[in-house]
Amino acid sequence: MTLALETTDLKVQLRLADGWFTACELSALTPGRGVAALLPDGRQVALFRDRADRLYAVDNRDPFTGAAVLSRGLTGTHEGRPFVASPLLKQRFDLATGECLDDASARVTAYEVRSV
Repeated sequence: MTLALETTDLKVQLRLADGWFTACELSALTPGRGVAALLPDGRQVALFRDRADRLYAVDNRDPFTGAAVLSRGLTGTHEGRPFVASPLLKQRFDLATGECLDDASARVTAYEVRSV
């Protein structure tokens, strides 16, 4: 038996310098798991949807290793702040701001996200 993804008209969009970019369908995001998407300039973004249906997007590149892996990281919260932990060295990045919760000298770009 094969299950098909739920299809919906809702799209996930990121605000880039030149306007809104459609990254994927909302149904492609499973709460608690990340998805990588390619931006028009060739960079990658990690998209997340939490269990309360809030959307987040940060650079997919881990600044500590240079690997594009944040979309495969574990999500959670620390003192009310949603984060993704890198699957490599486990540094945690705030999904709303991009700030590294474990090393104030590092951060990733966080994007404004909407579903339309």
